[in-house]
Amino acid sequence: MHDRTDNQPAMDRWGITLRYLCALLPMLFHATAIGASVSGNPDRLPMALADVGLGVIGLILMGWRRRWPWQIALATALLSAFSSMASGPAYVAYVSLCTHYRWRQIVPVAAVSWLSLVAYATLPAITEATDVSIVTGTVVLGGLTVFGLYFRGRQDLAASRQETAWLAERQQLQRIEQAKLAERLKIAQEMHDVLAHRISLLSMLAGGLAYRKDLTAEETREAALAIQENAHQSLNELRTVLGTLRRDGVVEAPQPNLSHLDALFDEVRAAGQHVEVEDTIRDRELLPTQTGRHAYRIVQEALTNARKHAPGSRVTAELAGWPGDSLRIRVSNPALFATAAGPGGRLGLVGLAERIRMAGGTLSHAVQDGRFILDARLPWEALHCDSTGDRG
Repeated sequence: MHDRTDNQPAMDRWGITLRYLCALLPMLFHATAIGASVSGNPDRLPMALADVGLGVIGLILMGWRRRWPWQIALATALLSAFSSMASGPAYVAYVSLCTHYRWRQIVPVAAVSWLSLVAYATLPAITEATDVSIVTGTVVLGGLTVFGLYFRGRQDLAASRQETAWLAERQQLQRIEQAKLAERLKIAQEMHDVLAHRISLLSMLAGGLAYRKDLTAEETREAALAIQENAHQSLNELRTVLGTLRRDGVVEAPQPNLSHLDALFDEVRAAGQHVEVEDTIRDRELLPTQTGRHAYRIVQEALTNARKHAPGSRVTAELAGWPGDSLRIRVSNPALFATAAGPGGRLGLVGLAERIRMAGGTLSHAVQDGRFILDARLPWEALHCDSTGDRG
């Protein structure tokens, strides 16, 4: 229990056992020498018992060396001036002090340890002390100092590597979470674009059946078939988008692009939306597939917004651009301020802004002269221009 502090984790059991073994080995060596000395001279028994008792006290004091490192190291060093048995605990306590890298404490304790070594050699000890024992003890003390400093360096290196690995793992988890969030937002935007378009068409067709009393049986049948077809398309497109969740977010091909705009315009006109198109795009076959897909979704969302906020009004869609410049999409419709946005209002514009930002383009929308105007620009790099630089 004494090897635990508030800012330092508890040592593992094996580590504690090893340190006590390191303290006991010198004690056993000196105990053997003391036993041999006493057997030859029984008068030394009281001194032998005192030596052993001080060694046991040093062993007990070791339990507090991590809480009070320099105090315990100093106390055990002083004990070793009167007891050879205390040298084992003193060695362990001194190494523990060296691992703290506090030179103002290490140097004085090292000096006391060496003086205690010399003092023990000059006392009437149980065993015969010689100059060799002083030299040997000095070498051992220096070796313990180097070992303690090296051991602390290894601990710091291991802790640094562990901290680096932990930070790298945490950053990797954060990147994974951000990627998952971005993919979920992408799928949510795709689902919004698809369902908002289809459901608004269904609403328009159903409204025509509900309020128009002059439809013939054939016209009513055609409207019902259109509702059925749009409902079927909604389910198919919803399955496609949800299928991305089972394919790690990879959108299933083929996806709509610029070439599908004519079909989109025909579809909304058949549902009753009035759309005028002015298309002056040059070299449209050179438009990158991803850019074409973004362009399709922009026009689709703009038409959906017009049906929601200005039902029955005339919508104008202007498309222009060429390689090396940009692709411009400008969709406008009358601004009917009395029309409520309804639940989820403006979410489509937020999604469009995010989509266009990720594509490197710009989006603006405003009301001018009584018309709501949505203006989007997408970059169109000239990757296929001929050697003369002619863009067609």
